Amino acid sequence: MERREQDSALEAILFALGEPVEEERLAQALACTPQEVREACQALARRYETEQAGLRLLRMESRWQMVSAPQYGEVIQTLLARGKADKLSPAALETLALVAYFQPVTRVYLDQARGVDCSHSLALLLDRELVAPCGHLDAPGRPILYKTTPAFLRAFGLEDLEDLPPLPEEAPGEGEGEGP
Repeated sequence: MERREQDSALEAILFALGEPVEEERLAQALACTPQEVREACQALARRYETEQAGLRLLRMESRWQMVSAPQYGEVIQTLLARGKADKLSPAALETLALVAYFQPVTRVYLDQARGVDCSHSLALLLDRELVAPCGHLDAPGRPILYKTTPAFLRAFGLEDLEDLPPLPEEAPGEGEGEGP
């Protein structure tokens, strides 16, 4: 397959699947190496940016997904307005932050860290596919472990979890007694 034909096939695959696709899987489909796929995806991403196209290629770890350009998000959102709210409650955001920074975590860990029952927040995050089960803790009862998903990375514009901002240090005055 010629390079131009391979690039067009790559674009068609990413468009048709509409979800993150592993470089390895793309390489198998295009009969090339994962490195060649990565380079082709990077070139396609640059082309979309340069041409100010309505599409972008988003990289999430070793996966690539075709997405709409951010400047068209509001127009698209208006068209696709859903019944359920897009915003997460502060409780759900706090729960999501705990999962993102400390994953994999159990529901009991989330409950203890927040000091309240996180069942509702966790169910909402699962429904929105921002978190997903990823196994069981090797402990009595074998509780379910949860981690963030590619949808989480996409929703927050992250390439991978290393792009999360660092956790703040303890604020001055915290844990200290009040002055006289």
